[in-house]
Amino acid sequence: MKKLNISLAVCFMAAALSGNLQAQDTNTDNHTVTISIPEVALVDIEPSATKNITLGFTAPTEAGNPVTASTSNNTLWLNYSSIKSVADPTRNVSVKVNALIPGVDIHVTAAAATGSGGGTLGTPAAQITLSAADQTIISGIGSAYTGNGTNNGHNLTYALAAGSGPGGVAAYADLQATASTVATVTYTISDN
Repeated sequence: MKKLNISLAVCFMAAALSGNLQAQDTNTDNHTVTISIPEVALVDIEPSATKNITLGFTAPTEAGNPVTASTSNNTLWLNYSSIKSVADPTRNVSVKVNALIPGVDIHVTAAAATGSGGGTLGTPAAQITLSAADQTIISGIGSAYTGNGTNNGHNLTYALAAGSGPGGVAAYADLQATASTVATVTYTISDN
């Protein structure tokens, strides 16, 4: 009988413990997931292999006529990736040129974004005449990406004008003959 009492006591204790273990679970449970999102501000010009362009003027064939600018170039694309910060809800892309060419206006126009991008893509400004000072060419960029490469982002159109033209700042009188002059155009993405 003693043996039976000990066996029954062990069974009751095991049943009591298993009942306590089951009582700890409920019909819901939770845990945390920590998420990290980096702040991103990247910009580039595509296609990267051929992003240097050549523009120029053609001499007149008739006395009394001005030089004429070569056709515009629209082979370049402005790509960017942006994850905004809490403090700065939007970003801009600005553009400037490192060297002004006497008598020459360099115009750049950014088209509306196209391609495989998403998010809050920026709004392009009207045609800009490049100067040594930063000018906003794309404004209102939120968390967005344009897609990478050609046919993604903002198509850029470059055109030259001899000075004294509509909307220009250069003077035709300042033109000087030169085989080639190089100007570097810089795009910068930054917080507002």
